[in-house]
Amino acid sequence: MKSRIIAILLLLFAAHTSFGQMKKWTLQECVQYAVDNNLTIKQFELDLENAKIDESDAIGALIPNLNGTTTISSNTGLSFNPATNEPTTNTIFNVNANVSSNVVLFDGLRNFKRIQRARLNGIANQYRVDDIKDDIRLNVANAYLQVLSNKETLKTFRAQLAVTEQDLKRTKELVESGVSPRGDLLEIEATAANQEQQVVNGESLVLISKINLAQLLQITDYENFDIAEESFDIPISDILSNSPKVIFDKALTFRNDIKFSESNVELSEKDLEIAKGARYPTLAGFFNYNTRYSDQNNIFGNFFDQLYIFDGISYGVQVSVPIFNGWSTRNNVKRAKINVDISRVQLEQQKLELETNINQAYVDVTSFFKAYEAAEKTLEARRLAYDYARERFDVGLMNAFDFSQAQSRLDNAEADVIRTKYDYIFRLKILEFYFGIPITLN
Repeated sequence: MKSRIIAILLLLFAAHTSFGQMKKWTLQECVQYAVDNNLTIKQFELDLENAKIDESDAIGALIPNLNGTTTISSNTGLSFNPATNEPTTNTIFNVNANVSSNVVLFDGLRNFKRIQRARLNGIANQYRVDDIKDDIRLNVANAYLQVLSNKETLKTFRAQLAVTEQDLKRTKELVESGVSPRGDLLEIEATAANQEQQVVNGESLVLISKINLAQLLQITDYENFDIAEESFDIPISDILSNSPKVIFDKALTFRNDIKFSESNVELSEKDLEIAKGARYPTLAGFFNYNTRYSDQNNIFGNFFDQLYIFDGISYGVQVSVPIFNGWSTRNNVKRAKINVDISRVQLEQQKLELETNINQAYVDVTSFFKAYEAAEKTLEARRLAYDYARERFDVGLMNAFDFSQAQSRLDNAEADVIRTKYDYIFRLKILEFYFGIPITLN
């Protein structure tokens, strides 16, 4: 019995512990969650479903329709006897039934082209959805790296404050023993207060950046949202071995924004073909079957006999030739031609923007890496200067003000290294993304 109670308590403790653990999101989890739950994507995915329905409508227009009607009526007063075709004042009960079917045999191939257009529209909508997903992946990666950068900066601030607090404790002892002047203590206290403010600001930046990331994921439980505690080194990449022209040429083969613009050109060209099809005659076929029953036709038999006796069939074709319609067909063709030109210009503009973005990303990778290298060299120099200043301060050869200045310069150098590091990583990932490399931080 005692062992069972202990087992239950252990299970309860384990459940409580696992429940209390906050989920730590990795970059891949954030990206996938954003893609799966973004409302804009869901909206355009619904547009994609509508495009599929449009294709079904276009296919249905080629199939003969079939409609049936039945009319049941009763006439009292003056009417015509359906049996004798003479006027009568009797009450007459009638049943009329009709089945009809129509099919377009030729309409300038517009129905066939509408099917082609519907399929192109479905493809275009898929490219649009995929393009939005690409943008979301980049935005999430940027927000995620911002959280990482702010977290690393906060860790640095806290470590610096811990060192300063040790200096403050030692300086208090030296002041109380009369070895150091009180001004040194005040200077160290001011440094500690400044670093405490840096920690507070750093905590705020971490919180704000986590909220921004959570909003991209459309997660509202900000208090329980956090990313995995990871630290990433500068990734190894040979992307710069490719020229911007090579990267651009490859991007043209798979970028969804380019594919979407190309699909819009094809759609506008198909709209032009449909508009031109209105110039041709329309040939339609029809078939009708009708029958009737009247209680005045008893001499012809019962209900079913009359339906057989009085039935009839009509069928034929109808030709509609456009002669003049207020220039609407001509104007529609002109509008369609203009739309083709517009879509082609938009495609070229999209290519130009892509080439500009790739060239900018290429320059950014080079310049941000140089900035990171410069920050690393500065940090190394500041650290050596700080170590030298500490040695002088410890033996009383440097006052607290000069020492705090050396420490402040070191603090700024460490923060610059973290900032330039993640700036470079994000720019590198953008350039790789243009080359078709998925966003990862491994």
